[in-house]
Amino acid sequence: MIFRTATRQDLPAVLALLAEDDTARAAPVEATAVCEAHERAFAAIGADPRNEMLVLEEDGVVLGCLQLTYIPGLGQGGQERALVEAVRIRADRRGGGLGADLMRRAAERARERGCGLMQLTSNKRRGAAHRFYERLGFARSHEGFKLPLA
Repeated sequence: MIFRTATRQDLPAVLALLAEDDTARAAPVEATAVCEAHERAFAAIGADPRNEMLVLEEDGVVLGCLQLTYIPGLGQGGQERALVEAVRIRADRRGGGLGADLMRRAAERARERGCGLMQLTSNKRRGAAHRFYERLGFARSHEGFKLPLA
């Protein structure tokens, strides 16, 4: 299993993972068409030293992804925190430990960078994901709020 920074070639597979719903599928989701907005967003993530799109790959196939954003702050003695977004494992490979491996590797990466905390938000409808994060040691310590701007 390879954990690495996503390349432009991975973009359709990453978009397919993000498009999957929470129900397991019998067959893998096919790659998703890439539009100009995806291209711009992917390029912006790659150009920003505080952002990383990471993938978990096996035999040339992207099985999981997540985005890490490093946030500087004055709290916690000025340590950065790592924000985890877009965590996905291919539906036909869930339940086998890949998600835990992906999150463990992300935490190691954040720790190596000097982050004092790793945080995430998760949609309230994703009960299985919440149980997964709690098994990994994440605590429900805060309430999240979102304000749509568009």
